[in-house]
Amino acid sequence: MPTLILTPRFTEDSQALWRAAGQLGWKVERLATWRVPDELRSVAEPVLYLEALFGPTLAAQFGLRLLEPAEDWLPRLPVEYRQRDIALTTLREARARMEPAFVKPPNDKSFPAAAHTGASLPAEYPEDMSVLVSEIVTWEKEFRGFILDRTLRTHSVYLRDGELQRENGFRSSEGEDAEAIAFVETVLADPRVELPRTAVIDVGVIAGKGWAVVEQNSAWGSGIYGCDPAEVLEVLRFASVPDGSPPPSGSHQAMSVQATPLLDTARKSLRGIACPEKMGLSRNSAPVQRRVGG
Repeated sequence: MPTLILTPRFTEDSQALWRAAGQLGWKVERLATWRVPDELRSVAEPVLYLEALFGPTLAAQFGLRLLEPAEDWLPRLPVEYRQRDIALTTLREARARMEPAFVKPPNDKSFPAAAHTGASLPAEYPEDMSVLVSEIVTWEKEFRGFILDRTLRTHSVYLRDGELQRENGFRSSEGEDAEAIAFVETVLADPRVELPRTAVIDVGVIAGKGWAVVEQNSAWGSGIYGCDPAEVLEVLRFASVPDGSPPPSGSHQAMSVQATPLLDTARKSLRGIACPEKMGLSRNSAPVQRRVGG
């Protein structure tokens, strides 16, 4: 029987997963401190939901390694899926830039992702620290999807024009869901796109360009928003592996989503996604209330 392991930090997401685990008949253990008690280290099937800062340390106490995206995953993603220029570089090289760009650490949240010039980047981090430097774009809406074996298990809208959708119950229309699923399906079916066994993929609509991948995140530490907690738990079961096992290469099988006429229409609308003329967004044309990012 799986045992859901939660950190001492109480959040709406951890509470939702706690309730879902109970309904599935799982055991649930919430750590009292950031040290795993000896009696928990030997549980048969620990399922970890952790914060990024202490995640790897806690996982190691269970003899596990957490699955994470490669730092250069987003820059290596085919351009028709990211719809913007992105490069992996160092903080030192990013400081040399004069023009504004969207800068963020690849996998952690050591400093907030934001638009920067070289002079405005934080000074308290190592110069050889890896960062992603991206063309500035405007996101109209963003969706999160939890992925297991290249299959979308659950998804949710989370931002509209930069506003978190919690007060709106993370509601989205049938048409929006169909378009988001169709786009994710296209990405997951492409053998050029490498993925670990579990992942969280955020996608959204860039003003003037259309659907694009925002980023990939680790399933074990991602917010669930309006996603189905029971489906998230199934993804989390495979989000860590025994420490010392080789990094997974990822299966390239296509995700399985039931076809519907609405999904077929959405797929057809996405066939022109790689058109070169879609790549010329004017940075000054976007409404200021929308979320600016990279």
